[in-house]
Amino acid sequence: MIETFETPEALARAAAEATITALSQPLQAGGRGSLVVTGGRSPGLVYDLLSRAPLDWARVDITLSDDRFVPADHPASNEALVSTRLRVGAGAASRFIPLRRPAPSAAVSADLAEAEVAALAPFHMTLLGMGPDGHVASLIPGADRLKSAMDPTGARVCLGIDQAIGDPPLPRITLSLAALLQSQAIIILIAGPEKRQVIARAKAGADLPVGALLTQTRVPVRVLWTP
Repeated sequence: MIETFETPEALARAAAEATITALSQPLQAGGRGSLVVTGGRSPGLVYDLLSRAPLDWARVDITLSDDRFVPADHPASNEALVSTRLRVGAGAASRFIPLRRPAPSAAVSADLAEAEVAALAPFHMTLLGMGPDGHVASLIPGADRLKSAMDPTGARVCLGIDQAIGDPPLPRITLSLAALLQSQAIIILIAGPEKRQVIARAKAGADLPVGALLTQTRVPVRVLWTP
């Protein structure tokens, strides 16, 4: 079921509240919280709200669902979005585990990030966007290694895609489907009628990466949509 919100601000409040609840549970139990976040246009307002949330951010670990293999100050970097919208204010106390590492390729970068990211699982909350082609994270139709990345039983958490793909076309590092399924909860943020139609097609059985999340039963998935 798609949850409809009249404005982006209302959607952002719902996503932020769910994330705060998910992170509060392990923090109240004396542990650490783990949060997987996304890039793109959808989550900025969510991050603004989260950055001001009264959480013990020093005990929250944050990583990305995917990133482009570009420097952290590049305009296409998802890490840059997290640094400027989420890890500011109270959120600046959080610990960030990047996917992009100093390396000669996206594949090597993924290898270097693998152990640290895997240690964060299970992820208490995962926030995702979705492309018009139905991709989530950088599980993009036509990508190299997509078949292995979409294996729900795969052993790898991080995968590097050295071909230039997506929008903009760049090499990427992504969490695998198997990694995403180590989340305790997933929220997919979408906007506009086109993406609502993509969700409907995926639920109806279209072979789209997002469909693998929508049709599985291991992890609760919420789709939040605004016109």
